[in-house]
Parts: sequence; structure tokens; C-alpha cells
Amino acid sequence: MKQSFRSGLLALVAVAALSGPGAFAPAAFAQDKGGDKPAAEKSASDLPAFPAEKSVKQTTVLAGKALAYTATVGALPVRDEKGKKIAEVVYTAYTLDGPRDPKRPITFAFNGGPGAASVYLNFALGPKRVQFGAEGDSPSDFSKLDDNPASWLDFTDLVFIDPVGTGFSRSLVNEDETKKRFYGVKQDIDYLSRIVFDYLVKTDRLTAPKYLVGESYGGFRGPRLAYTLQTDLGVAVKGVVLVSPLLTSAGRVSQEISPLPAMWTLPSIAAAKLERDGKLTPESIKAVEDYTRGEYMVDLMRGSDPAALDRLTAKVSAMTGLDPTYVRRVGGRLETQSFLREVFRDKGRLGSRYDSNVTSLDPFPFAPEQEVNDPILDAIIAPTTSAIVDFTTRVVGWKPEARYEALSYKVNGQWDRGRGPDTESVTDLRKIVSVDPKLKVLIVHGYNDLSCPFFASRLIVDAMPATAQGRVILSNYAGGHMFYSRPDSGAAFRKDVMALYGAK
Repeated sequence: MKQSFRSGLLALVAVAALSGPGAFAPAAFAQDKGGDKPAAEKSASDLPAFPAEKSVKQTTVLAGKALAYTATVGALPVRDEKGKKIAEVVYTAYTLDGPRDPKRPITFAFNGGPGAASVYLNFALGPKRVQFGAEGDSPSDFSKLDDNPASWLDFTDLVFIDPVGTGFSRSLVNEDETKKRFYGVKQDIDYLSRIVFDYLVKTDRLTAPKYLVGESYGGFRGPRLAYTLQTDLGVAVKGVVLVSPLLTSAGRVSQEISPLPAMWTLPSIAAAKLERDGKLTPESIKAVEDYTRGEYMVDLMRGSDPAALDRLTAKVSAMTGLDPTYVRRVGGRLETQSFLREVFRDKGRLGSRYDSNVTSLDPFPFAPEQEVNDPILDAIIAPTTSAIVDFTTRVVGWKPEARYEALSYKVNGQWDRGRGPDTESVTDLRKIVSVDPKLKVLIVHGYNDLSCPFFASRLIVDAMPATAQGRVILSNYAGGHMFYSRPDSGAAFRKDVMALYGAK
């Protein structure tokens, strides 16, 4: 269960967004307040009420300047067709203090999963950060919040949204109704777009410049949210930032026939080797990309042709540092999980699919398959959860009687991933830049990410209509899925986003 879930989590359809080491049922159907009524049948009246919205004044130093801001935690209701409250969605907002500038942007942030809370982007973009996700980080490291030099707060207010079943957000209906209402591609967009609208109305920000940012499955959400807001709710966004997204499942099917799965993976594996050798540059990556969409693709399509296999073996082995025998045995098609064991086998370590140069001890090196969860995912649960719950409950003072769900197996396992159009967001990406000729999109990746590979987005961006090129931009950085855990990459990301926002 753990192995198959991990391999499928963190991107779209075959790769989702972030997984966790255990499943905690959302409070709506996990708490039993007595009697014989099953937890799944509990009504909203059986749950302790959420506290009223709470705020606290704080300061941070950003780009050498002290900023005073207000941090707010609260919940917005989700209502059914008859107006009955069926869920409560928790948000964490950071707003700059002082007279409100009507031209100051507001940005809504979503993480992925499905089943991930927004804590990861909160600590990447918000005014405070805690270290996680890099080589050498330990779950038992002190979860101290420090000023975040890569924060966006100096040029935009920030609102982090936790979808139902993540964070403290909860359903108020039974389990079957919860799955029907919230755990699927279309219904996810329907209620989350309304949450954005309701927050804007509640805070009198409908006329402010509006932006969306989503990581992983949140990146898959991004174009769909923008299009729904544009065309259904009448809320136009000026820009969309997609962090480590996988926008289509096309490269996850027909792996024995289609060249796409192997093509998506190879550049990230080669980039990790270049980084280990100190040779990662735009020029070296360009050479990898050119080989991947040229000679590599052609030789893959030749199947078992001996000459093609010889070429593949020699070139791929040189690019990746893998044993030629292994490369030939897999026909030059490098499957992620087997690669992550193979590349560090001589050191007795495992690489992470979210950054293959972040490793952990392999406690079962002689097992036929990997027996433990991903090195990064297991290590980030404790520091991020402890830090965000302490901030929410002690610093802000918003104290619900509920458990915080950073990464939910339950939500991910119950998710309806849809068919056909529901397995991609490229269509809506093209639509949003067509509807609004001024809207801009920034897609960003870490080179070493094997869960949502950067080359998939490269092919999508290069195939955009000529009239949209220049408004849909791809930027890549050293690191993996959470490249922002590296200070240099976080700083480069901030610079690119400031250009998108037109910030000085």
C-alpha cells in the first residue's frame, strides 16, 4: 500500500502531489462523540465548532527592509444547493499593514496531493520559513520559524488555502457524500474557486489585482481554477504561477510503446548527474534536451533493434553514470523507482523521486523492491506539521479541537481522477491565455524532480500557439520538486516571480 501510494502521489493521475506516512480521517467522520451512530454518519452538530477568525501583528525583514503585517487564520463555509453548510475550509492569510493600496495584488496559494495542505508553499512564499526537503535535513531538527528571504510579501498579500480533508479543513457530511462533493477533479475546482470568490468578497478585495499559485497537483489546479474564475464567477486573474506541476498524464501511459514516459524522465536523471559532477549549466541541460527529443526518441521507437540499443546504452550510460548493463537491460527506458535504488546502490542509500540527489539510508538493501517510503516525504512531515500547528495555535491563537493533516493518504486514496479531459490541464492553460491577452503564466521546476519532470513542461510550453509564447514562461532551478528549500533557487524563483508581477 505504502509503496504503490508513494509512487502514485504528488503529480497528476499517475503521479499525484504529496504523500504521508499515515492516514488520519478528516474530523467530520473521525470523531465519535458517544452513542452508537457511526462516525461516518455524524452531522455538523456533533463536531466542536471552529474558533472565530483570529489575527496577530507580526514583523519580518525582507530585502533589508522591515515589514509589518497581519497574520490571520479562519475558515470559510462551503454550502450546498440549498444553502446548508457542508464543509469548512481553513485559510492562513498575510496582509501588509498600513493604508491599503487598491493596486496591491493578492495571491491565493494551493498545494497538491490530492491530499496536501498548503503548509509547504506557506513556508516557501510566506514571511516565515522552516528548513525542510534538502540533503542533510533531519525530522528532529528544531522547527524554528525564521524570516524568509524568499518571501513574496513585499509585493503581494498572500492567502494559503487548505482543501477539504487537509490541514484543519473538514467536511461536515458523511464519507460517501464527502467523496462525491469534494474528492474529484471537477468538484475540487468548483468549490475552491468559490472559496477564492468568497474570500475576495469578505475582505473587499474583488477589485485588487489577483494571482494564483499552485504546487504539484496545485499546479494542475491552477489553469482550471483560473478559467473557472474567469468564465463562471467573473473574477479575472492577472497571473498564474505553477510550481512543479504535471499538466497532463500523456507521458504516464503506454510506457512499453510510447517514447514520452522515458523522454520525460531522462533529462531529470541526467541533470542530477550533472549536478553531482559540478557541471549543471543551461548549456549542458540544452544538450540533454536536444538529445532527448532527437536521437533518443528515434532510437526508442526502433524497439529491440541492436544498433539502436547500442547507441542508447552508450549515450544514456554516459549521461547518467549508470552501469551500461543495467541501461541495456531496461532498453534505455529508466523507470524512476528502480533508478533511485540503482544510482546509489554502492553507497547503500536511496534517492528521492522529489530530488534524486537527496538520499537516505536503505534499511533493506537486499529486498527485491524498495521497502520504505520516499526519503523526502517521510522527513518533512514532522518539521512542517510542528511548525505550522505551533504557529496557528500558539502564535495566532486559533485553536480548533482537531488534528492537523499535512499529507492525507485518505484523501488521495479516495480521489476520483476522472477520465479523458479530467486527466489534463493543458486545455485550460491554453484557454486562459486566450481569454485574457494580458494574463501571464510562469511554470517553474527543479531539474532533479522525477515526480513532475521539467521536460514535460518544456514540451508543453514549446507547443503553445505562437501568439501565447512570451506569456507562458518556463524557468528551471537547481534542486527538485521543492527546489525552494535551497536558498539560491528560492532567491532565483523570487526574482522571476517579481518580474511576472511587475514588482521592482
